[in-house]
Amino acid sequence: MVILFDGLIAITIKPCLPTGRNSTIKQSIIMIKNYFTIAWRNLFRNKFYSAINIMGLAIGLAVGIMILLWVQDEFSYDSFHENAGDIYKINSHFAAGDGVQVWEDSPGPLAVYCKQSIPEVADVVRIYPRWDQLLFTQGDRKMIESNSAYVDPSFFSLFSFPLIKGNKLKPFSDDYSVVLTSSVAKKYFGDADPLGKIMVNGKENLVVTGVIRDFPGNSGIRYNMLFPMSYYAKKFTEWGGNGAWKTIDEDLGNYQYYTYVQLKKNTSPEPVTKKITQLFREKKGADAKDDFFTLQPLKSIHLVAGDGNTDRLEKVRIFLIVAILVLCIACINYVNLSTARAMLRSKEVSVRKIIGAARWQLFIQFITESILLFLLSSLLAFLLVYLLLPLYNNLSGKNLLFSLSNGNVWIVVGGAILGSLALASIYPALLLSSFRPLQALRGKLALGIGNVFFRKILVVTQFVFSVGLIVATIVISYQLKYIRQKDLGFNKEHVFSFGLTKEMNEHFDAVKAELLKQPGIIAVASSNNSIVGTNATTGDTDWNGKEEGTMLMIHPNGIDQHLIPMLDMKMAAGKNFSGSKADSAHVILNETAVKQAGIKDPIGKMFSLWSTKGTIIGVVRDFNYASLRQSIEPAIFYYSPANSRMYVKTTGNDATKALAAAQRVWKSYSSDFPFEYSFLDTDFNKMYLDDQRMGELFNVFTIVAILISCLGLFGLASYTAQVKIKEIGIRKVLGASVISIYNLLAKEFIVLILIAFIIAAPVAWFGMHKWLQNYAYRVEVAWWIFLITAVLAIFIALITVSFQAIKAALANPVKSLRTE
Repeated sequence: MVILFDGLIAITIKPCLPTGRNSTIKQSIIMIKNYFTIAWRNLFRNKFYSAINIMGLAIGLAVGIMILLWVQDEFSYDSFHENAGDIYKINSHFAAGDGVQVWEDSPGPLAVYCKQSIPEVADVVRIYPRWDQLLFTQGDRKMIESNSAYVDPSFFSLFSFPLIKGNKLKPFSDDYSVVLTSSVAKKYFGDADPLGKIMVNGKENLVVTGVIRDFPGNSGIRYNMLFPMSYYAKKFTEWGGNGAWKTIDEDLGNYQYYTYVQLKKNTSPEPVTKKITQLFREKKGADAKDDFFTLQPLKSIHLVAGDGNTDRLEKVRIFLIVAILVLCIACINYVNLSTARAMLRSKEVSVRKIIGAARWQLFIQFITESILLFLLSSLLAFLLVYLLLPLYNNLSGKNLLFSLSNGNVWIVVGGAILGSLALASIYPALLLSSFRPLQALRGKLALGIGNVFFRKILVVTQFVFSVGLIVATIVISYQLKYIRQKDLGFNKEHVFSFGLTKEMNEHFDAVKAELLKQPGIIAVASSNNSIVGTNATTGDTDWNGKEEGTMLMIHPNGIDQHLIPMLDMKMAAGKNFSGSKADSAHVILNETAVKQAGIKDPIGKMFSLWSTKGTIIGVVRDFNYASLRQSIEPAIFYYSPANSRMYVKTTGNDATKALAAAQRVWKSYSSDFPFEYSFLDTDFNKMYLDDQRMGELFNVFTIVAILISCLGLFGLASYTAQVKIKEIGIRKVLGASVISIYNLLAKEFIVLILIAFIIAAPVAWFGMHKWLQNYAYRVEVAWWIFLITAVLAIFIALITVSFQAIKAALANPVKSLRTE
């Protein structure tokens, strides 16, 4: 039976006796086709509301999919290894003052102990990154490589990095072998077979013995070249070793290797860590009585620091919550508009029921409309993802790919779409299919207080999410601004630095003198490493009054006499280095080092570093050389007139001239190497790169959430104006002003926004207060942040509903009453 109703076709298929399997299939196909035909006509008939729903869902799905792709990538790190669940990294723990310091590297002999003395260990490998730049000569070409490492041969059996060419069991033929990634092999040798080819590095001829596939983007281990650990072991012995330890397999003093162990199946890591610690203490003696080691699962390394810090993991969880919130906001739009317009479809549903449609048929019909709408939204969302993904990758620092041929992408896409579809479609379908036909046809249908109240709850929920995101965005921006503007205890402005090559180190004084002659250069100083961040750390210290069994973990820095005044560091006591030969026996501590060591009146006291006795001549005021996430740690400066890193101070106007001059000096000594420099303030900003990206992404997510919420609010305002058109006409005839009509339509939404703010404010305060605890130096979640958020939320809501409210208030009452 087919009945035309208000421009729509109501189709009811009468049940008939089955005449066979093919007949049943044919009837089912016809029924499904009819469902989609009616759904399409209904969507097309209500273009305005369909457009709002499709746009809101498409934006929500696109943003949700991109965030979920990022979350999936973060959680997938290092999980591709065949035995990933059995691989662990050894972390080192030391007693430092009142706490414990954790290093993510360990001594070389631990690998030997694990292999020889611990039966639960199936395999073990050491990785030691090479920090030097390598200059390779290939014919007339000279190329620089800086991302390489020494590895044990077991690297290729413990990890699942495919060796495309070469012998997995014997990847290195001798000490002068090298394994290249496929992209590096192509760069040097093109399409030719690289095996057996010679690569010239200075006076060394290296033979290519293997080619490994490029390390995947979700690998925590990524290098361009791999060299045999035996080569480094040979050089270590030639250099004289480390004191009494002449080989890397005996050296218990250098913590410089990333050591990974693969445990046998179903082996608990706890007993193994105890055995490693016990063996280490037995070999090293009383000095190691408080040291211990832990095994960290490989798959957790990317998100959890060796000391258990879960900042990055919490960030991923926050982004996962944001993705769910954005999808929920989009779904709430659909539910709200669908249920709000239920009154307008009540007679349609009633006619269908009267002519024989069962409730399950109506339910399927409305589900079909939702599926069709979601299908259109999904296609638009895919287009948005393709267009926006490059920008999103730039903001997030990722290289995510959106390919529907990728199974992992479909996990994200399918989960987002199916989850949103289930969340958004079932309730409206149940509501619309539950109408009582006689009441609806008589015009006496009322959805009830419960349904109206539920719709208001959804609006409030939607803006709770939006208000929370606004608060988070403001707090993150406030904290990042505080970081940029905080007095660090020294002046980092207009100072750039660059590393020195071997040739420049051999002519250090000449390089320094030449730089000082250049225009735009105010001062030149040097250090043996970057003063930004926590570089080397040692516990090999002694001082007057040191209590037995105590250890002070301290960051050593070799500097010349010019660095402290160049950076405007303040002396709390004593004096700076003078540049005389006597300074070789002098040291300067920061205030934290003096405090933690418990040294009273430190000037003139003995302080030993690496078994070299020195005298404290000065105490520099504490300055933040590391991230503001952590408190200032002990630091020591010892005198070193010639170092590996040069610092140059210039003025803001002369920075370009100074850089050009430094490059000319560089080229005169190191023409084969590129001139690479960095400004001190840029180096500091890099420490907060993840936070800056998080802030930028939160800005985007907040804007998207507000946009989607406003789309829904605009649709509801439009519907409310349509439903109240008769009431508005009567009020205007009786003399109501435009302002009073506007207030009638707008006040309901403003009340809902205020309720949302009252709910969201304490939750947002708690969440951001907890996030700020990750910083040792931080702002407070001030009251004015919530005031700005409330004003902003109300302003956005007013702007959104104003168009429909003013349009309704200015409408001709005679026309509206005649229409009614």
